[in-house]
Amino acid sequence: MSKVWFVTGSSRGLGRQFVQAALSRGDRVAATARTTTSLDDLAATYGDQVLPLAMDVTDKNAVGQAVKRAVEHFGRLDVIVNNAGYAQIGAIEELTEHELREQMETNLFGAVWVIQAVLPHLRGQRSGHIIQLSSAAGLIALPLGGAYHASKWALEGLNEALAGEVADFGVKVTIIEPGGFATRDGKNPNPLDNGHVAAPDPAYDPLRRRLGQVAGKQPAGDPAAAAQTLLKLVDTDNPPLRVLFGQGFQSMIQQAYADRLKTWADWQDLSAQAQGGADLQAAL
Repeated sequence: MSKVWFVTGSSRGLGRQFVQAALSRGDRVAATARTTTSLDDLAATYGDQVLPLAMDVTDKNAVGQAVKRAVEHFGRLDVIVNNAGYAQIGAIEELTEHELREQMETNLFGAVWVIQAVLPHLRGQRSGHIIQLSSAAGLIALPLGGAYHASKWALEGLNEALAGEVADFGVKVTIIEPGGFATRDGKNPNPLDNGHVAAPDPAYDPLRRRLGQVAGKQPAGDPAAAAQTLLKLVDTDNPPLRVLFGQGFQSMIQQAYADRLKTWADWQDLSAQAQGGADLQAAL
């Protein structure tokens, strides 16, 4: 049975590949982007199978109208892909208030507006699958990525809570954590040169130079392969809450979690002191 998709950030990169993969197998897609000219070729090829929608995820009213149009056009929604987002780069000290707020408006609040707009429809039909594009950056943090990490870590917690809230309505939630993918001319984008970089403070130039030697040089995954993998994921009866796309950061993530567990264990005596006189273990 074909599915109806609602995909944000459809103009390029992974979002574009997700839309093309769904359409190519006969599914129908409401594809959103800031401007729809980038979707003209899909409309010409797939006709009424695709509904291009001009939408800025930071505009809550526009999101609501886009979801309404998609439901009116297709009659239902099955797969919601919260893909729109970008990476703001800069040391915490370098970030302006505007840069930090814009990062959260797009990556976090944009996802929230989509979720809030689609949930009444998904609850009503008692089915649906919300796919949240997070990142390996939602699990670990590196210097100069504080704003981006903050937005992705927030999405991780938000969607984990969401999964527990909507399970009784038959709605599933999956957080996808991609590593690096060749979304720019067949290459893994260099995050230090992505158009969203804070004004540099010379104090952080040595750090920038060190990170610049490795930035964007990790093995790049194939976006088309990621799209085919997503199709398998949405067809799964019991999809995972979290799944890594690509293995480039897997060892780093495993080490980070092992380090956290070790640190908590190493400092458990101090943790117990912070609790005071209560014997929690005895109470349990």
